[in-house]
Amino acid sequence: MDDSKIVELYLSRDEAAIKHTSEKYGSRLRSLADGIVNDRQTAEECENDTYLEAWRAIPPHEPRSYLYAFLARITRHISLNCCRNRRRLKRSAFLCELSAELEQCIPAPDDVECRIDDMALGEAINGFLGSLSEEKRNLFIRRYWYLDSIAHISKRFALSESKVKTTLFRCRSRLREYLEREGYIL
Repeated sequence: MDDSKIVELYLSRDEAAIKHTSEKYGSRLRSLADGIVNDRQTAEECENDTYLEAWRAIPPHEPRSYLYAFLARITRHISLNCCRNRRRLKRSAFLCELSAELEQCIPAPDDVECRIDDMALGEAINGFLGSLSEEKRNLFIRRYWYLDSIAHISKRFALSESKVKTTLFRCRSRLREYLEREGYIL
């Protein structure tokens, strides 16, 4: 079933929407959650919470052309909150490591001079990602959106860990330069 029809089911409050969403995207959402929480049972809980949140959020929103992205964003937030709530120390350290990597590129939200509209920053980052080659964009997104480890990314794309690290470092440097050119104070 295509995304538009699934969204129509949500809008008409038909519970079959959840069944169709699960059939089409369940394994991908569970995999995304599992990559963040690192626990299969918790990932399944996050997936189920995603369906509930989508049920609540879709009537005002109509993500017909971007349903997976809409659901993935919900899953990601639920999974990150789960990590925070359960105080998974090993995973929290990993999240802190990733945050530190990107802090060098993105303005800090606590700095009054650096506060900017989230949508404008999102558009700027999307512009930057659009300027990258497909391989670099995929590596960047797998690392900073899906929170994949360097080892997992290197296996997934058949690259050495060294190449993945170097590519990500260069992408972060380019992101910093791009944002500075766009007028963001870092």
